Amino acid sequence: MKNASKIAQVLASNASSFAPILDQDLNAPDVARLDFSASNPALLHADLKDTPAFEEVVQQMLQKQNATIGVGGYFENRVIYRRSEHFDGAAEARSIHLGVDIWAPAHVPIYAPLAGTVHSFQDNNNFGDYGPTIILEHELEGERFYTLYGHLSRASLAGLEAGKSFEAGQQVATMGPYPENGDWPPHLHFQLMTDMLGKHGDFPGVCAPSEEAFYRQICLDPNLVLNSEKLQ
Repeated sequence: MKNASKIAQVLASNASSFAPILDQDLNAPDVARLDFSASNPALLHADLKDTPAFEEVVQQMLQKQNATIGVGGYFENRVIYRRSEHFDGAAEARSIHLGVDIWAPAHVPIYAPLAGTVHSFQDNNNFGDYGPTIILEHELEGERFYTLYGHLSRASLAGLEAGKSFEAGQQVATMGPYPENGDWPPHLHFQLMTDMLGKHGDFPGVCAPSEEAFYRQICLDPNLVLNSEKLQ
């Protein structure tokens, strides 16, 4: 397994060079941290399997904080995955979120925060899955790592091929609407991995509680790249 601490050090030392992932400033006053754990009473009686109803819950959470963009979720133990057998059908349900979610309107542009090439992509179109997904491969100071962009628009996959290059700040995709984004309220799942574990076009974005220690060695804090004080 790759040296996660070394990659984290390299990212931290280059933090000032990373481009914004959205046009919206993730340090702006209208950005708020959202809680999708069992401690949030707004989720207790919501019908999360009904995506429009789920989206209304997200909008109410944002409005309560006078926000238009929501962020959060790194290693958060969430209840929202009970909506889909894709996460909740096994003996031990997956509930630990491995990336950061950015809740924003559908169709907003998404940019590469640093230069990279397309590792792989596919439409993971199960209910509650990533939907259209792009994974970029990066190398910085001799260290190789990967970023994953999930819940995209299907149009984001048009014309892609493995090895295609993106410069820092170049548009990679757009935020997907439901149901094509895996049938979620619009948001970007952004994840940072040190190792793809042989996978292509997909990588776990949620793990079971018993797997948390393993994935903490692979899935670094995306805020090393996003640089948002809202995620500290």
